[in-house]
Amino acid sequence: MTDYTLKKSLGQHFLKDENVTKRIVEELTSIQYRQLLEVGPGAGALTKYLQSIEGIDFKAVELDNEKVIYLEKIYPTLANKIIEASILDIDAPFENNFVVIGNFPYNISSQILFKILDWKNQVTDSIGMFQKEVADRVAAGPGSKTYGILSVLVQAYYDVKYLFDVPPESFNPPPKVMSGVIRLTKRSILPNFKSERSLFVLVKLAFNQRRKTLRNATKSLFSAEVLQDPIFDKRAEQLSVNEFAALTFKMN
Repeated sequence: MTDYTLKKSLGQHFLKDENVTKRIVEELTSIQYRQLLEVGPGAGALTKYLQSIEGIDFKAVELDNEKVIYLEKIYPTLANKIIEASILDIDAPFENNFVVIGNFPYNISSQILFKILDWKNQVTDSIGMFQKEVADRVAAGPGSKTYGILSVLVQAYYDVKYLFDVPPESFNPPPKVMSGVIRLTKRSILPNFKSERSLFVLVKLAFNQRRKTLRNATKSLFSAEVLQDPIFDKRAEQLSVNEFAALTFKMN
């Protein structure tokens, strides 16, 4: 008998496959870090391993009070290390650089990625489990049907590596979809763009009408003269991150 209940409203699917858990934790061994944040520890499948890593400052963020009580009871060392809140509502939990890890709640997974982008000056790496569809999207390259806003904006700051698939039966309850684990590593050299805001505006507008040519989708952002450039004959999914970045300098 467990001391907690599953809450569908919070997108809870608890990892029960030890092999998957160990593979995720093992990814940390190739990263140099001192501070680690786990997102959505839930019933503690990953936490079990993470809280005992020596020489690091570990924190977890968990919205569900019942899980916080459960985790602190099972792992007394977690006292004062769990932030009871949604990751979307908190400030960066450390002063210096840190790594983010988690079996991310599927109902807010895209928002979690944008939160990591908010913290990009501090988050050096992230290892996360997502719905496979989201993981594929983040890792997709130009020309792929899944390449989109998330792909470009995340890849502007991080190198993305798709690590492995995780089948539904690895969870309790099993989700209706496949899952995938990806790793983000901060890029040593960022693409050159005019400003973060201009990149976000351009990419979002371009992909919001992805079936149109770039010329028709983004004409409000450029002069008629700039729009003559043959690159505007392409559609958003055909442009690389660097090409989007270069175009920001030509925006009105």
